[in-house]
Amino acid sequence: MIRELPLGVYVPGNTALHRAHPTVKFVALVAFIIVATVWPAEPWQSMAVLIAAMALYPAARVPAGVAWRQLVPLLPILGFLGAFSWWQNGAERALTMLISLLATIAAANLLTLTTTVEELLDALDASLRPLSRLGVRTDLISLTIALTIRLIPLMLATANEVLDARKARGAGFSFAAFGIPLVIRSVRRAKMIGEALMARGAVD
Repeated sequence: MIRELPLGVYVPGNTALHRAHPTVKFVALVAFIIVATVWPAEPWQSMAVLIAAMALYPAARVPAGVAWRQLVPLLPILGFLGAFSWWQNGAERALTMLISLLATIAAANLLTLTTTVEELLDALDASLRPLSRLGVRTDLISLTIALTIRLIPLMLATANEVLDARKARGAGFSFAAFGIPLVIRSVRRAKMIGEALMARGAVD
């Protein structure tokens, strides 16, 4: 069973990366993703970008095991994308794309590993606040993003509950036996959250 996933773990610390303002880190992440996407044209260039991202993990004192477990849930998706790109564009371009993608994921994980969800949401709210003068419902935007982030661990817990129930019954794995209960429980939770928000007047 999967116990950890991106956005679900924060590593406390007092390093320079931990102390940096969340907005600064987010802007740096966007700039890094742009560079990692546009610049590499060969595998060695994308590898240089990946090494640059991974070099920050020791500086942030993030344990290697934690960093690895953040990547594991994404490996099947990365494997599929790599195989498809290899089929479409050849081995060299597929390898360049895959390594660049790994670099961007590593950088994004580093942001969440060194920044709490509360800090990210506070920075987001402060950054969006000027738009409220233009009539934009920034409170709803912040609420939507906050719910999305906070529901990720709940989705993980739901998936583990379904897997535990299947194991307790001694049933073999099947996508239907896993997917249908997961969807039903997720829809039920979404309905309950929506009713709670409406009861509190959080949404129109």
